[in-house]
Amino acid sequence: MAAAGGDKPLAEAGPSPLSRVLRISQLDAFELDGALEQLVWSQFARCFQHFKPGLLTPAEPELKALLQLLLWRFTVYSDSATVGQALLNVRYRNALIPGQRYRPMSRQQKLWFALLTVGGKWLRERSHSLFLLGRPVDVGIQKVRGTLALVSGLAKAASLFNFLLFLQSGTFPILTERLLGVQPVFSRPQGPRDINFQYVNRELLWHGFAEFLIFVLPLVNTWKLKSGLSALFSPSDETKGGVNAETAGQTECAICGEWPTMPHSIGCSHVFCYYCVKSHTMADIFFTCPKCSVESTSIEPIKLQIELTAMHPSRLS
Repeated sequence: MAAAGGDKPLAEAGPSPLSRVLRISQLDAFELDGALEQLVWSQFARCFQHFKPGLLTPAEPELKALLQLLLWRFTVYSDSATVGQALLNVRYRNALIPGQRYRPMSRQQKLWFALLTVGGKWLRERSHSLFLLGRPVDVGIQKVRGTLALVSGLAKAASLFNFLLFLQSGTFPILTERLLGVQPVFSRPQGPRDINFQYVNRELLWHGFAEFLIFVLPLVNTWKLKSGLSALFSPSDETKGGVNAETAGQTECAICGEWPTMPHSIGCSHVFCYYCVKSHTMADIFFTCPKCSVESTSIEPIKLQIELTAMHPSRLS
């Protein structure tokens, strides 16, 4: 059988056993194809980002179908493999011809593949607006809409049943492949995948360490640890000297270091902004002062009485 649609003569090189593609590899190929379609459409839409908003919306299903046809022309039609399959060293073969020798897809299979995949996606996206111009009371429009809904429901049920068969047998993950009789196989013979003991041991070690961190990290009180480190490395009030030593705890919030807004106290000589101390005590019921490590007992509002000489020492003469 001659290669159709520009298939490479590598497929006809000689008889070779066809190894079955793993289920996960087949599903990964579909995920890669979907990601590529999204990438191509996003790049195409960026070309019109400076035009009028909504310019592509009326013809979006047709434009997507056109881009998908271009991808089909240079992938499935040329090499009997999608982009995702090519990345995974997989390509379609004609399963209607028995034997262990690779047979590429026929021209008819490739055309029907494009019609069922690209045309099916276009019909699903366009079916909601195909008959919106007709009046809702039109009996013919209602019948067509009901027929489309019935066909869509049957197609979804058939796809679900086909996927269950795929999980059981490992072949034909989508209904289109089963209907056309095309099956993914490896393009080149696959060698044994040897995994040494060091690699397995390292993976088990890191997996156990990750589980340990997932269990331990939620038990660590980060708020208390942060306040403890702040109290350890921040300068104490006694090192400020003079009048500042007496008023340092009254002129700035012990948490944010700014002038206290709605000043409150937790039972020590330091002052806190209400929102600072309230948020910290809500996060940690055993909140301690980051300056003197006094545990919070209650939050009480206070009135500040600061001398002008303490606020403006430069005015002293």
